[in-house]
Amino acid sequence: MTATNPRLRRELGVFGAMMMGLGSIVGTGIFVSIGIAAGIAGPSVILAIAIAAFVATCNALSSAQLAASHPVSGGTYEYGYEYLSPAFGFTAGWMFLCAKSASAATAALGFAGYLLHTLGVSTDVLVPAAVTTTLVVTGIVLSGMRRSNAVNVTIVSITLGALAVFVFAGLPTVQDAGAEHFAPFFDTATADVGPVRGLLYATALMFVAYTGYGRIATLGEEVRDPTRTIPRAIVLTLAVSAVLYMAVGGVAIGAVGATALGRATEGNAAPLEVVAGQFTLPGVRWLVAVGAMTAMLGVLLNLILGLSRVLLAMGRRRDMPSTVARLDAAQTTPYVAVGVIGVLVAGLAATGSVRTTWTFSAFTVLIYYAITNLAALRLPLQHRLYHRGLAWCGLGACLFLAFWVEWRIWAAGLSLIGAGLVWQAASRHLTRRA
Repeated sequence: MTATNPRLRRELGVFGAMMMGLGSIVGTGIFVSIGIAAGIAGPSVILAIAIAAFVATCNALSSAQLAASHPVSGGTYEYGYEYLSPAFGFTAGWMFLCAKSASAATAALGFAGYLLHTLGVSTDVLVPAAVTTTLVVTGIVLSGMRRSNAVNVTIVSITLGALAVFVFAGLPTVQDAGAEHFAPFFDTATADVGPVRGLLYATALMFVAYTGYGRIATLGEEVRDPTRTIPRAIVLTLAVSAVLYMAVGGVAIGAVGATALGRATEGNAAPLEVVAGQFTLPGVRWLVAVGAMTAMLGVLLNLILGLSRVLLAMGRRRDMPSTVARLDAAQTTPYVAVGVIGVLVAGLAATGSVRTTWTFSAFTVLIYYAITNLAALRLPLQHRLYHRGLAWCGLGACLFLAFWVEWRIWAAGLSLIGAGLVWQAASRHLTRRA
């Protein structure tokens, strides 16, 4: 450790790291994105969830071995620099900032949607509520990793309990409905999307819902015994979240149908609460609303944590202003980076569109994980934990799925990559001249 490049303290074990991963996954993806994807793919969103889980597994194992061999803050931004090139490293960091800032804004909007719907308040105040929530959570992150971790464990525990009740309470309703809500299985819910496009589009959206496991890698500098802890925490996180997604998605569609689920998402960003209203067990709707709100807060908290660490790493390499690399006196929080990310997420939440922010996140995060897999292919043999075929599979799937979202979204994403690389070149030129 040096005075000019101080390191964050290692405070997370396997359980804490896994809960950070679950806090990032079990939130917007399960409470909001399933509804968005169901509105596109119809009942076949169940298959999309399974395909996305497979792709996520390939990416998770690539992330695990990279994080175990190079456990520093920054995730694929650092792996790109270490194993590929500065251009790849910068693109990964830039895409992560774009992708996860949009995901964090979606979480803030999702929380506000569930809160207002539960309280019976008009959605006219959705945006102010989302922005205020973002700023409050940013304040929690500024208090340090130990307190953030304690808050996260509480949040995730409440969320998992609420989801378990949702699944078991919904089974009688699904049995009464029979198979009618699952047929025809490939009947897309929107007229302008065919069955194949709908399935792949929904898979791209659901893939993003799994990628919270990457938060464990992003926080690698703060994990104890990273070679052992990171792979275990990532695999456990992905296994738990995949089971939850399949169970919740099946119950939600079986209870009300894919079309109704999609409409509920577009209408108030609180689809599972609407579904729970159809259950006979009293109080489930209220419990799901509470679980959803804690889940969104957990995602928001974890994303601000992860985003600030990537921004910290970019500041260390001067890809961003070096000011963002400053740590507090206890060396537990990059306080400037946290503040910048909080303002950025609040600004994106001000757009007020859940579908736009989530779809943009889908494209940019797929590019990010394509670079993750490419970096994993360059790992030296002594650091390789898994077969190279998994990384090749993850790379091909990410690049393939990225371009099944709306063309305006991926065009905007490619433009952002170009703008980012121009920024990097100009920044390095100015640094050399100085």
